[in-house]
Amino acid sequence: MKLLVISDLHAVNSNLDKLDEEFKKADAVLFGGDFAECFKPETGKGALEALTSKHDTIFSVLGNCDNEDFLEEMENQDVSVEKSLVFHEGLAIAGAGGGTKFTGKTEFEREEDEILSDFNIVLDAVEQTGDKSLWNNLILICHNPPKGQKCDAVNADLHAGSQKFTDFILEHQPLAVICGHIHEGISIENIGNTLVINPGALAEGNYAWLEIKKEAGNWKVINSQLCKLS
Repeated sequence: MKLLVISDLHAVNSNLDKLDEEFKKADAVLFGGDFAECFKPETGKGALEALTSKHDTIFSVLGNCDNEDFLEEMENQDVSVEKSLVFHEGLAIAGAGGGTKFTGKTEFEREEDEILSDFNIVLDAVEQTGDKSLWNNLILICHNPPKGQKCDAVNADLHAGSQKFTDFILEHQPLAVICGHIHEGISIENIGNTLVINPGALAEGNYAWLEIKKEAGNWKVINSQLCKLS
């Protein structure tokens, strides 16, 4: 399965058109949030409509520049995995939107614990079924990155990610984590056995690929790649 990984569109919808050939290759699209231009949440609707016109299978969350009420628009388009656990061809996907509190000026800023609480639905599912193998087939989409080596690095001295999210990843080891938010944190790295991708901002021409394959009943990462529009 080839998954096109994008984030932080910020209403630069023309860059979606430049990805037309990539959308054709993708089995599904993972979007890490920030439909809207910063401080212009009204631009989110046009960005959502532009994105949903490109592919039939999209999984997305809100960004910190998206108004929290915009979730209803996403749900109407059937692309949200916010506070949800959805299944697609044996792959599980759960999402948490918004960014950790920083400036207090963007639309959707939250405490770390509040962001992580969106993944309680996964914890509950594992507890109810007793099946811990769910984590092996799970991709988490979280706009706010975990604290890592590169994915949350604003610069060499400033890491803006969530340590609690990193601890959560290390404890449960999902298949992959898709994040965004920190435009400078373009990277593919591992936290434990979990692959973490921050594709960078599509508004700036950045995107990524994640390729997975099912082996012995579980999905495995077989390839990942950072890309940039020419």
